[in-house]
Amino acid sequence: MKPKKVRAKKARTKEARKNLPKKDWKKVVFSVLITFIWVGASIIVAQLVVGYLMLLLLGPERFEQPVWKAIYSALVYTLIVFLVIFIPKKSFNRDKFGLWGLPTWIDIGLAPVGFFVYLLIAAGLTSLFSMYPWFNAEEVQDIGFSLYVVGFDRIVAFLTLVVVAPIAEEIVFRGFLYGKIRGRLNEIVSDKISMMISIFLVSLLFGIVHLQWNVGVNVFAMSIVLCGLREITGTIYSGILLHMLKNGIAFYLLFVLGIN
Repeated sequence: MKPKKVRAKKARTKEARKNLPKKDWKKVVFSVLITFIWVGASIIVAQLVVGYLMLLLLGPERFEQPVWKAIYSALVYTLIVFLVIFIPKKSFNRDKFGLWGLPTWIDIGLAPVGFFVYLLIAAGLTSLFSMYPWFNAEEVQDIGFSLYVVGFDRIVAFLTLVVVAPIAEEIVFRGFLYGKIRGRLNEIVSDKISMMISIFLVSLLFGIVHLQWNVGVNVFAMSIVLCGLREITGTIYSGILLHMLKNGIAFYLLFVLGIN
């Protein structure tokens, strides 16, 4: 969606919201909290269920092979999407998840711009948190693949980390979670406050699920920009491209140059 159309749609939504009856803020807050917990719990459950079954069937040694790791990741993301989207909704509405239409040149152009904005925010937050002794900015992220994979295994790792992960995570976080929380909060607070709270909550959970302080702070910064891109474009396409760009650069540094 073009920015002008997005602004027009927001104006219509704002006008329509004025005519809606007042909502019970307690019910709205409870709904937001349940949604927040549901997404977090779905991520944990998916990892535990798929991981346990694959370990049981394959054994620890085979499970560590890149191909099986990729299958594990694909199954986990599939189960997360199923738990988060299809169980509560029972159907998939592309519009509500920011997937309507096709990517535009604006989506493509905003992705690298957003990437540099994310780097600036991440650098600032990392510098701030580095003041604390418990924060290790140099801690290596566990990405599930050995840095020494080559050939076909490297292709599998690339597809998992640079293609599958960004698409699935954007659908769940900036698609479902952000859209859901944003819509609910719009019922009780102004549009700007709803946007700021939604960005913070989605980015907070996105950082938490990465389970490392330095990685969490980094992806928290990225999520702020990703949510902003959805606000600007009305879709998650630009966010997916930015996410792919970030993971692609990280993949090149780790697997090609060997820089941790």
